[in-house]
Amino acid sequence: MSSVSPMSSLREEQRVITALLEVLKQEQQQLVAADIDGLTELTPRKSSLVNDMAVLASQRHNALGAAGYKAEEAGMEAWLAASGDPEAAPLWAQVLDLTREAKELNRLNGTLISKHLSHTQGALQALRPQAQGNFYGPSGQPTTANPRRGFLAG
Repeated sequence: MSSVSPMSSLREEQRVITALLEVLKQEQQQLVAADIDGLTELTPRKSSLVNDMAVLASQRHNALGAAGYKAEEAGMEAWLAASGDPEAAPLWAQVLDLTREAKELNRLNGTLISKHLSHTQGALQALRPQAQGNFYGPSGQPTTANPRRGFLAG
């Protein structure tokens, strides 16, 4: 039998997903404020929490398998039905709800990042000198001068 029960894994998943949600909310505030330093500080915490969630899900799957259930979400549903623990189903539902909330918040943050990136790329493009095309002069030799004539107002 596994040393980690599906229930103990769920409690830890709830704790970690709640912490991840808080970091995602902070990330969104930093994105809105365009605070790069704040974002830089959050990135390692976010990465660590995401990694922790993956480890915990794997532990839960292993615990389910050790208890004789499928080592996946379908096995969790069967385990919940058989566990008889009145806290288990509501806790699982809360973990699923928090996970959906985190996914949506992460999607929104990704949209904000894309908008910042697009704005930054546009600003960089405006700062670059316009490419000079190769044109040929009357002698047939290449020239970088623009052959168009300017408009003169008198």
